[in-house]
Amino acid sequence: MSRNTGKVAARRKRKEYVKAAKGYFGARHRLYRTSREVVERAWQFSYKHRRTKKRDFRRLWIARINAAARLEGLTYSKFIHGLKKAGVELNRKAIANLAITDHEAFSKLAKLAGENI
Repeated sequence: MSRNTGKVAARRKRKEYVKAAKGYFGARHRLYRTSREVVERAWQFSYKHRRTKKRDFRRLWIARINAAARLEGLTYSKFIHGLKKAGVELNRKAIANLAITDHEAFSKLAKLAGENI
């Protein structure tokens, strides 16, 4: 009885790792074992950073809103509280975008938030 070596499947799996390591320096893109180690590590980082990216952007938006709100004489927390009381349902990304691109609209929002505190 002949034995099954799994040649085709094994070769395909190894080629997948080496192909994913394209552009890496030296043995990292040539040798299977080395490329598997660095590619799996890269996949772990990309998985982790897809989640931390969301946190980082929220922190950036909050910092931008806080800076713009302080120019209007409000703190971030009072600004957000006033908007919630006024019934404004803009998310932080949109508010931060207004703070950068359209200062006039942001100052109207700040005025509205200040009236509703």
